[in-house]
Amino acid sequence: MASVLYPKGKEAFLAGDIALDTDTIKVALVDTGTYTYTATHQFYSELSGVVGTDGTLANKSITDGVFDADNLVWTAVSGATVEAVVIYKDTGVAATSPLIAFIDDDTVTPNGGDITAVWSAGANRIFAL
Repeated sequence: MASVLYPKGKEAFLAGDIALDTDTIKVALVDTGTYTYTATHQFYSELSGVVGTDGTLANKSITDGVFDADNLVWTAVSGATVEAVVIYKDTGVAATSPLIAFIDDDTVTPNGGDITAVWSAGANRIFAL
């Protein structure tokens, strides 16, 4: 599966319901053996296969339609193999926290150590609109 923006997340951008620079944006580590990306998924409550505790993006920036933030570290992660991350806006309620992006870039097998997401230094950084 390629990395994609959730269609309902795109709608939320266009409606002004997601502000990447000021909203709380989190990232979940996901086991794709348990979760399968579906274009109709809209909220965090539809996500399964989350491994560890979700991380919060810091020092977010939006420049020329490109979203970036500091690399993210999850500490002492154990559990199922992680094949993807899901980025979402955290509203504090799973049923109203919109999914933004599904990124399947690498596979990591947690062993109780730290996992670091090193975002691309290329032109599209985390993602571009």
